[in-house]
Amino acid sequence: MGATIPDIIEAIHLEKTFGSIKAVDGISFAVKKGEVFGFLGPNGAGKTSTMKIIACVSPRTSGTLRVFGMDPDISPAEIKQRLGVVPQETNLDPDFTCYGNLFTYSRYFDIPPDAAQKKAEELLEFVQLSEKRDVTVEKLSGGMKRRLILARALVNNPDLLILDEPTIGLDPQARHLIWERLKLLQAQGNTIVLTTHYLDEAERLCDRLVIMDNGKILVEGSPADLVKKYVGNEIVEVEKTPDVLSCLEKNRIPFEITGDTVQIATESSRDVARVLFDHCSPHKVLTRPATLEDVFLKLAGRKLRE
Repeated sequence: MGATIPDIIEAIHLEKTFGSIKAVDGISFAVKKGEVFGFLGPNGAGKTSTMKIIACVSPRTSGTLRVFGMDPDISPAEIKQRLGVVPQETNLDPDFTCYGNLFTYSRYFDIPPDAAQKKAEELLEFVQLSEKRDVTVEKLSGGMKRRLILARALVNNPDLLILDEPTIGLDPQARHLIWERLKLLQAQGNTIVLTTHYLDEAERLCDRLVIMDNGKILVEGSPADLVKKYVGNEIVEVEKTPDVLSCLEKNRIPFEITGDTVQIATESSRDVARVLFDHCSPHKVLTRPATLEDVFLKLAGRKLRE
């Protein structure tokens, strides 16, 4: 039996308060080496506050936190040396080119000029920006800027990547390119922690995730396990009419109403569809696999948070 590999991050009863507001309310979680771990939740759930505590940007109010076995309150410099951070906002230096942003940033880590130059070129190729090497930041598209921020986060060969909404506002092609790069980084041994509002992104990338709301963790698990536990295998959707609603109630089929649609979570969409067609006179019935989005909406609610 080999030695157990310690967790990269371990949090126990972690809290962060701002005045009377508990942004992070006593959460506990652990992130293992080499996994992609996600934080999901509506706006104001506490995801970004948690990221900032892990990244040694914002001190915790109480609780225990270890990153690489170190306390961020005691050893922030040592932890930051091993971190790569992609913030939610675009904070590249507008006065520099793509290459200039990477080369200048590498100097903060005391990387020798020759090595910094080589690393910058490698990273531009990695995020497919070599052709934009000498272009200034302001002339880049949104997707190119996000890719450059990812490249910058890799300058110091980090052991842990922290990504806050890494593909926010990007078109599908740009999102898929970043997903490919992140999967490649994981294959190379990186540990990745991310927040995202894109449920398909979390489903595709995360080995495990938590769903947060009001500063607390509601659930934790792999995307597939959470879907199976909280929703089931399939969803049947039918338009909401008085006849359909009374028919479902009469046949004791549990359902949820979402706008003008009725959703039925089930292990067998065929059986539910048969009941609908035989007894409920629906205009149209749609069946689909259950997704993480169904879990999210069930647990965090359907009301829009601003």
